[in-house]
Amino acid sequence: MSNNFVAPRFFAQAIPPYTEGMRIGLLGGSFNPPHQAHRAISQFALKRLQLDRVWWLVTPGNPLKENGNLHELGERMQAARDVADDPRIEVSCLESVIRTRYTIDTINTLRRRLSGLRFVWIMGADNLAQFHRWQHWRRIAGQVPMAVIDRPPQSFRALASPAAQALARYRLPENKAALLADQPAPAWVFLTGMKLNLSSTGLRNPDGSWKGTM
Repeated sequence: MSNNFVAPRFFAQAIPPYTEGMRIGLLGGSFNPPHQAHRAISQFALKRLQLDRVWWLVTPGNPLKENGNLHELGERMQAARDVADDPRIEVSCLESVIRTRYTIDTINTLRRRLSGLRFVWIMGADNLAQFHRWQHWRRIAGQVPMAVIDRPPQSFRALASPAAQALARYRLPENKAALLADQPAPAWVFLTGMKLNLSSTGLRNPDGSWKGTM
């Protein structure tokens, strides 16, 4: 659905506070449920990429996943705020406001309306492994620098994936990660050293309810 007719006030309400020139990491996901690995990845990215903020974009639903057990957006938003527990991590329902489930539309909207910010898309290695299945994935890579967080044992599968191979010449060495936000897209870096490897799937019961520990 087009997001051309979203009133500016509704867009502004879905955008966390910012100042011009900020370096913002974007971490999209269902957050069903949010967990400590989301927080750890964000803090890892803040440090390694020298970001000012990370915005969690809580999606209405992932087009590549079965959404039958997806909890209500408001419940996932509040749980994400509780888990984040860091003033540098902000939680947003932007994709619900602009009525899209596709990352390319989200990025296009942010770049058009917030042109004074420098965005980096953050994803886990498991997402890089299937990035070629995303809607207009080449356009995404051409719009915004990307940071891929290693998630063993996904490393080999991710780096051997069609997208990683297609974008190989745009990969920065890991010791240049702090420069990523200033690079013109396409540009990406593969970050190693993350130890925590939880998943939302592992924190859901068979009926879709969340397990007690997040």
